[in-house]
Amino acid sequence: MRTLILAAALAALPLAAHAQTTPAPPSPAVRAMAAGYKALTVCSALKTAEEAGGTRTLEIVEANELVGIYPELDGLVREMAVEIDRNRVSVGWDEAMPPRVAQFNGNGCVIMPVGWDAPTIGVRVGAPLPEGDDLRAGAPQGNVALLNEAVEQAFEGGYGEGVNTTAVLVLQDNRVVAEEYAPGFDRDTPQRTWSVAKSLAGTVIGAAVHRGEADVEAEAAIADWRSPGDPRRRITLDQLMRMASGLTSDTAGNRTDGLYFGGVGIDEQATTWPLIARPGTRYRYANNDTLLAVLSIAPTFERHPPVDLFRRLGMHDTWAETDWRGNYMLSSQVWTTARDLARFGRLYLNDGVVDGERILPEGWRDHVSRPSGPQPGGAQGYGATFWLMNNSEGVPADTISANGNRGQYLIIVPGRNIVIVRRGEDPTGSRFDFIAFTRDVLAALD
Repeated sequence: MRTLILAAALAALPLAAHAQTTPAPPSPAVRAMAAGYKALTVCSALKTAEEAGGTRTLEIVEANELVGIYPELDGLVREMAVEIDRNRVSVGWDEAMPPRVAQFNGNGCVIMPVGWDAPTIGVRVGAPLPEGDDLRAGAPQGNVALLNEAVEQAFEGGYGEGVNTTAVLVLQDNRVVAEEYAPGFDRDTPQRTWSVAKSLAGTVIGAAVHRGEADVEAEAAIADWRSPGDPRRRITLDQLMRMASGLTSDTAGNRTDGLYFGGVGIDEQATTWPLIARPGTRYRYANNDTLLAVLSIAPTFERHPPVDLFRRLGMHDTWAETDWRGNYMLSSQVWTTARDLARFGRLYLNDGVVDGERILPEGWRDHVSRPSGPQPGGAQGYGATFWLMNNSEGVPADTISANGNRGQYLIIVPGRNIVIVRRGEDPTGSRFDFIAFTRDVLAALD
């Protein structure tokens, strides 16, 4: 009897195993998100390059920006067909539903909600672009061979297996001493900053503080938190900048897909999360904190849109995108070139001064690089929208960085007057060792 029972159990195993391993088909929500990801990425990549005077093709975008993305979206994005019109990109995802649509509005591309059928919300795009380029090449002060070797290794996989470096630029004493691009990319190719945009957001806030239009120690001005008794009204702007709001979020990390690709408005979702810790007592990296910090100073954008600040810095190939309701997505959705990121870093080398004019409050660099309150674990600390490199061997303690998904890094070394930019399209699971790269570049320039 025991033999018969065992034989029957063994016979059933293949069917059971098959039933357990057959994946369920992706839900409509996941398919819609994948279509939104592709529509927005293709629109932003192609249109910002065109506006910057460069040229990109769908094939290059599909081979770089759309490879190795979030696992649940990766296969879907590869198979979905894309339709490109003059200022609109559409991606179908369901035979019974309208396609996902991303539309260029002069300030980048906007992903629309499913079924959207109205004109895009207009955004002020600023004055006409000036001619010329203020960055000039120069000979490095240091060991040229070592610098060239570090740059070459960045493209050859020397700082991480499977990584995809697309651009490297090194600025020393206001001169470009190294600049290289992968095939399909050049100085006129904007790429998505991902979370490097958080440091741009902190700078937009700093400019508002300098103008007297914001106070980082004051309660964040979020209208939905003004109801009597709402405990979130006590969250300060500075706590939002330091990822110390105490709010929960979609995930503990950096996924706010509904906002980025789903067509949800920031003022619809980011303001709704409850407290799970007393403000200022817990570090939790979350896009929502940065989105809320920017939303709290949104009334200043009527007179001082972010694009005006970027152009004042010489960042003429930078696009700060919004959601479909006109809220700036300054936690991730900025497209810019390696050269424009170098110009941004230069602002912090000069402690917030541009051509003799103070743009940021005196000492703002110290403010954003001060580790106040709770800190993340790992190799880097966190200030106010900037990461700290004060515990990295071979790297000066005053070094700060802006880090983004898929290998976006801007490293600022004030004491050495050096800015290092590394752009990438690193697939999920591959990681560029930017600390080792920084250390090698600095050693070459010593």
